[in-house]
This record gives sequence, C-alpha cells and structure tokens, in this order.
Amino acid sequence: MRTHTRTPVVSGWFTDAGAGANAGPESGFRLLGTRCSACAAVFFPREDAYCRNPRCPGGGELAEVPLSPRGRVWSYTDGRYRPPAPYVSDPDAPWEPYTLVAVELEAEGMMVLGQAAPGVTVAELAVGMEVEVVGGVLNEDEDAGTTWTTWRFKPVGGQS
Repeated sequence: MRTHTRTPVVSGWFTDAGAGANAGPESGFRLLGTRCSACAAVFFPREDAYCRNPRCPGGGELAEVPLSPRGRVWSYTDGRYRPPAPYVSDPDAPWEPYTLVAVELEAEGMMVLGQAAPGVTVAELAVGMEVEVVGGVLNEDEDAGTTWTTWRFKPVGGQS
C-alpha cells in the first residue's frame, strides 16, 4: 500500500494537526484567518495583502489568527448533482451527494461555507445547531500519492 502525502487544498487556510473524521477542537484542527491590527477586522479566507474593511483607518498589519473551532448552522443544503464544466470531475466515477453548511463562527460572527463531515445529512441538521470544524479529505490522487485535505463541519457531540 502506497503512503499518501497529506496536502491542504489551499495552503495556509487551516491547520492540519490531527485531521481526520473524528478530529475536533481538541486535536488542534482550526481554520486560519487574518486580523488587521488597525481595525480588528478578521478575514476568511485569509488576506495577506491589505485590509478589506472599507472603514479601516489604514496603517495596520495583517496577522494570522486561528478562528473559532465552533459555530452555529446558519443554513444548509444538499448537492445532489455533478457540477457541470468547467468544474473537474471524473464522469466515470459514481456521484455521491454531499451536504453543504453555512456556519456562523462563534467569536468572529462571520459565515464560513463548507461541506458537512461524511455521513452528516440535511436530515440531521437544523438552523442554530452547534457544529465544530474538523479535518477532512477532499480527494485522493492515487497516481500522485496525494491526499488533498480540507475542512468539514460536524454537529457537536455527533458521531460522524
């Protein structure tokens, strides 16, 4: 069996410490954002060039900050069809529906979109439900020996 290299889908957007289906806040998996020192605005996806806050007085530095490991479901839906071109997907692979969740992060009050952890369906979610960010796998490239990692959301106390 070939060993895969774990590679984030986007470098610098999350920590990958302890990633996996059962990883949670205690494992160190966190989304990473940036905070402006001039206006305290927090951004995700991270911003490394300039503050995007139009009311910022300017002159601040952008520093990496770990984001809240928990939040509340703001909205959710399921993806039941294969996306059309230009999205890349293998037409010969069976399509597996997935659950998409918009989560309001606890401390930041910002919305972050992500897939639910494997096995979590829309029937198990409710607006206002507490969820946590966990590590997940987006894709495995057998030829390259790469496991592409990402973030997922799972209900707090959930078994998924």
